[in-house]
Amino acid sequence: MKYKENINKNIFRGYDIRGIYPSEIDEDTAYTIGLGFGSYIKSIGKTTCIVGHDNRLSSDSLYNCLITGIKETGIDIISLGLCTTPMYYYACLKLKIYSGVMVTASHNPKDDNGFKFAFDESGNCKGQEIQDFLQYILRKEFLSGEGKITPYDIQEEYLELFRKNLNFGSRRVKVVLDPGNGTTSIIMKKLYEMFPIDIISINDESDGSFPNHHPDPCVESNLEQLKQKVLEVGADIGLSFDGDGDRMGMVSQNAKFIPTDQYMIIVVRDIIDKVNKKEFLCDVKCSKAFSDEVEKLGGKCITYRTGNSYTKAKVRDDDLPFGGELSGHVYFRDRWLGFDSGLYAGLRMLEILSKTDKNVEQLLDGINPYYSTEELKFASSDDKKFTIIKQILDYAKSKNYQYLDIDGVKVLFDDGWALVRASNTGPNITARFEASTQLKLEQLQQEFTSLIEKLNK
Repeated sequence: MKYKENINKNIFRGYDIRGIYPSEIDEDTAYTIGLGFGSYIKSIGKTTCIVGHDNRLSSDSLYNCLITGIKETGIDIISLGLCTTPMYYYACLKLKIYSGVMVTASHNPKDDNGFKFAFDESGNCKGQEIQDFLQYILRKEFLSGEGKITPYDIQEEYLELFRKNLNFGSRRVKVVLDPGNGTTSIIMKKLYEMFPIDIISINDESDGSFPNHHPDPCVESNLEQLKQKVLEVGADIGLSFDGDGDRMGMVSQNAKFIPTDQYMIIVVRDIIDKVNKKEFLCDVKCSKAFSDEVEKLGGKCITYRTGNSYTKAKVRDDDLPFGGELSGHVYFRDRWLGFDSGLYAGLRMLEILSKTDKNVEQLLDGINPYYSTEELKFASSDDKKFTIIKQILDYAKSKNYQYLDIDGVKVLFDDGWALVRASNTGPNITARFEASTQLKLEQLQQEFTSLIEKLNK
């Protein structure tokens, strides 16, 4: 291992460090990031950090090189080894050690990997903090020392957190679980078997090559096996989890895909009369149906920028009881600790079902209907995509459109909206459209996809 002289600057993204292994991220990259991370937290008075890794094929090797770099700066390491990202978050809270790194690329393709990291109590680094950290690494002002590594198994304490937190009703719910061979495979069945649930699981062997489907449960095409199994066994619901376990996707008893913003409506309906502060967060990608429902229930909806590092911090800083984003990250703070856990999100849904005779689709009765697209992706280089977003903003201004620019450009109309963003997790521009009629949806999609394609040539 050696210092990476030509470290790829494009892997330092909006929410974390992420790239393709080994062409963009390799063992020398991990070692270099370890040197930088250890030196930086030591310079701000920290002595210990927590490190874990997911089950991707490259994660163990990158993890070992990362902790070697950290150790050489004199920082002590609490080594979690293989764990989900939520287990890592809980270890930080439980041990009151808020500096740490999780080796993961979340829901990205199997050949990607990366690092989610936090310097202190403020949470995962994001935005300018990540760019500043890159510059810190490039200055090579590394400290030296000899830290020690202490293995720590958080699993039993993590299971106990769930045991104390949930209270099921009299109905026994049948659920199909699909961890997609991701890291939740190491704990999912043991956890769910603690509760009065009938469980059928698929793709439940831990395999970081993700042989059965891509580990993103909020893309409907990845849930075909789950849908089929739900119908085959007559389950009440199907739940799927992403590669590192911080997100959840859901299908109904009829194998209908339930987007996260609709799951969030079910949760708000369940908790709004049980919480004092009736304010709830969604991201710019969520359907207007969510804000409509919050307002109908007498609450207030806060719309914020997309990105786990941002939305989780906003829910915490504004002391909100619940919030989430369309990508599947949700944050409970009514009786949970505020970090995103797909397994917990799934159990909260099962808990709701256990206390009603309604099915999932009936729990969504009465929401305002809108027509919307999935999130659409347009390949665009990291160097080019932000320029294109600026040009789309200029276009909206030239047309005198009403817009939000807290995250990309969200153009607002009386009967719909168009959202165009630069992805912070890959070389893409993303877009989503919603309208009160199918015709308006098609008009919006045509106008803005044509513009994206023109600018992206």
